[in-house]
Amino acid sequence: MYTKKPTTPEDVIERAYQGKCTKEDALLLLEGNPFELFELANDLRASTVGDTVSYVVNRNIYITNKCVGNCGFCAYRTEKGYILSVEEILKKTEEARKAGAVEVCVQGGYTPETDMEFYLEIIESIKAEFPDMCIHGLSPMEVNYAAEISGMSVEEALRRLKKSGLDSLTGTSAEILSDRVRKIICPGKINTLQWIDTITAAHKAGISTNATIMYGHVETPEERLDHVFTIREIQKETGGFSELIPMSFLPYNNPIGEKMLSSGKFSSTGLEDLQLIAISRVILHTHVNNIQATWVKLGKKLAQVALQCGANDLGGTLIEDQISTASGGSHGEYVSPAEFEWMIKGAGRVPMQRDTLYRKVDPRFSRPEGLLPGYERAEIGSKE
Repeated sequence: MYTKKPTTPEDVIERAYQGKCTKEDALLLLEGNPFELFELANDLRASTVGDTVSYVVNRNIYITNKCVGNCGFCAYRTEKGYILSVEEILKKTEEARKAGAVEVCVQGGYTPETDMEFYLEIIESIKAEFPDMCIHGLSPMEVNYAAEISGMSVEEALRRLKKSGLDSLTGTSAEILSDRVRKIICPGKINTLQWIDTITAAHKAGISTNATIMYGHVETPEERLDHVFTIREIQKETGGFSELIPMSFLPYNNPIGEKMLSSGKFSSTGLEDLQLIAISRVILHTHVNNIQATWVKLGKKLAQVALQCGANDLGGTLIEDQISTASGGSHGEYVSPAEFEWMIKGAGRVPMQRDTLYRKVDPRFSRPEGLLPGYERAEIGSKE
């Protein structure tokens, strides 16, 4: 039986294992046999985290859908919307706790009504009522905007957020860390250097963050790689990233997507999704341990396949993922812990509940007291 010999040069593989993948290596791997790339990424995953696949039971809490931004990829923002009160946020947090959540992800747009004092009040109130609940929230853009309108520096804002109880800052508003791209898709947002400086300042203030990349719109393959290499350089300096979350762009109900669709382009392909997860594992090996396959973007079945291509985390239950559904996401708003366990075991891996900071959570102590309103029948497959 004829078996084709691997074509990846040995020195490229050796540098990958050493955590020294170069941009030239990455381009070579992307241009080669994708299954060789997947195998390399899978081997690196196994050597880093073994066969454990993690997930977090969490709830999104959208503070507001108002935003003064003009991002061309957003289908969620509105100029005349709602802003939750602290009492409403606490009620949602209580519902999340009863459903077994160990994390609330507090997010929204940026608007003059939501200044830094409001954010601090939210965080302090949640921690006072639910001291064991991890608070993962705000983006570098929200921090910059709220700090400016509150008359304080970003560094001071981050110190106060840390003191108030923020456990982790989101790595969103990164999109693609290329000012060429940002001028097209989000001209009103902070630039690349401001994002890097904010994330670095958060790490230095003792606040962990994740890292994200939103791809599949106007960026080039080289710009995707540059983004991941930028994450690696920050991590070498600070060690503050908990994970990388590749997020494919959803082209529906937003201006950037409308232009793409009219030109015959339909976002990224499944193969591209898997290749980016795999090459991210290769580039970040020995630097960032966790690569997420986000089911709300990929779908549940492709997310399972991604576990064979370098990913080791499936993200969160994401109760109320309004942003993806607004942009045409069709994979649901909630996956139960039972379904996560089923998905992970079905991929031949070992499931583990975690918290925001990748600390193991014993399911016996996060067992739901009840599901959230509207999720009474959220059983396996019911939200597909």
